Amino acid sequence: MHRACGVVLCVFWISVFGSAAKAELPVEKAILTVPPEVPPPITRTRPAKVVVEIEVVEKVGKLADGVDYTFWTYGGSVPGKFIRVRAGDTVEFYLANHPNNKLPHNIDLHAVTGPGGGAASTFTAPGHKSKFTFKALNPGLYIYHCATAPVGMHIANGMYGLIYVQPEKPLPKVDKEFYIVQGDFYTKGKFGVKGHQPFSMERAIDENPSYVVFNGSALSLTGDNAIKAKVGESVRLFVGNGGPNLVSSFHVIGEIFDKVYYEGGTNFQEHVQTTIVPAGGSAIVEFKLDTNGTYILVDHSIFRTFNKGSLGMLKVDGEQNKAVYSGKEVDEIYLGDESVAKNLKGKPDTTAQEKPGKKLDGKTLYARNCAMCHQESGLGLEGVFPPLVKSDYMYKLANKKDRTELISIPLKGLQGKITVNGKEYNGIMTAVSNLTDEDLATLLTWVTNTWGNSAPAFTTEEIKKARTTIGNGPGAGGH
Repeated sequence: MHRACGVVLCVFWISVFGSAAKAELPVEKAILTVPPEVPPPITRTRPAKVVVEIEVVEKVGKLADGVDYTFWTYGGSVPGKFIRVRAGDTVEFYLANHPNNKLPHNIDLHAVTGPGGGAASTFTAPGHKSKFTFKALNPGLYIYHCATAPVGMHIANGMYGLIYVQPEKPLPKVDKEFYIVQGDFYTKGKFGVKGHQPFSMERAIDENPSYVVFNGSALSLTGDNAIKAKVGESVRLFVGNGGPNLVSSFHVIGEIFDKVYYEGGTNFQEHVQTTIVPAGGSAIVEFKLDTNGTYILVDHSIFRTFNKGSLGMLKVDGEQNKAVYSGKEVDEIYLGDESVAKNLKGKPDTTAQEKPGKKLDGKTLYARNCAMCHQESGLGLEGVFPPLVKSDYMYKLANKKDRTELISIPLKGLQGKITVNGKEYNGIMTAVSNLTDEDLATLLTWVTNTWGNSAPAFTTEEIKKARTTIGNGPGAGGH
């Protein structure tokens, strides 16, 4: 055979078989989920061509109760849809920009090797659709976000999400997987100011967010929207941080992470309390649930959690494992240094001794139990802790014939929406469980007759009766 013919024939066969091999690559459409849901694990053992289609939607949504914000979203949610592919897959990616949108957008996927992570190929005007293809070369959990100028503003308005490139050998199976992304938002009004809030570029540049939240809204993972699991189940959280500015100190109160795949990579640490998730980064955390209860998800830069909204809940059903966690076993009077006041020579001054059972006045009880949140002045914190000063909410409950509802607040805690003096609050008040019936009566009497409030005095018998009604059991010293 002539050499030239051989070369041509070789090229021909390479072309034929190469095309055949390419054609044999199975094609599937990616399963995309809205937070906090995660697509099911990929069970196939070979690469595939995976088609991903995401639409950019500019929409008004809830940033906090009574607070609206114009979000820019991937797929209508913040964070955007969770994308799951397998290492070695070829991903055919389509980005559509809804015709009703006002601005062009694109997407930078940190899982992409190539210019702009795809941003250079997906700049898309309203009413248009773009396509590019990439090879998922590296396993791991990656952020994606908009990279259209001004980049920070697009991210700050909610344009981020997670893409998980599942390793060829997948992580061990778990019972539940959830999708959680933290983000910081910058509004003209302070936290909790009602109405539609516009974006503040000044706050964003100063890195002074009004809100720091999980999944696009303050307290979005609480109450009926809490994530749920059962005792004995294993849980994996895919955690991201869209930023655009703050680093997250992710922690689950009451749990220790069995494993943390830090920065979303393949290496892990064990027995971790809190893990750093950088802006534009991620982590995978795993733990097993050993006993029941409500576990609180927080950014342990803790004022963000209790004052800016980064609080979530994992509600765990099942039996309490008292070998792991007993619950309160003792509730008794302890006076500490207050029991003995010493004179300058170091000898006990028995005249200043506070004996067990000594009655404390209402102001002292308030300072010890309530002032941390409601403030010494009783004014609370706007949008976070309601005021007690001239409180219409408290006045109404304190002047009812049956005041069990008011008494239950310190005994059982309070969660959900309330309106005080015309302003709405939606937070969590923990129970004050260390008070005797007499102390609680004294405290409630003082609070409901101070700062312009007025109500009949509370009695020990009234507290006892209410405690029995709400199933809180007798108070210490109240038997």
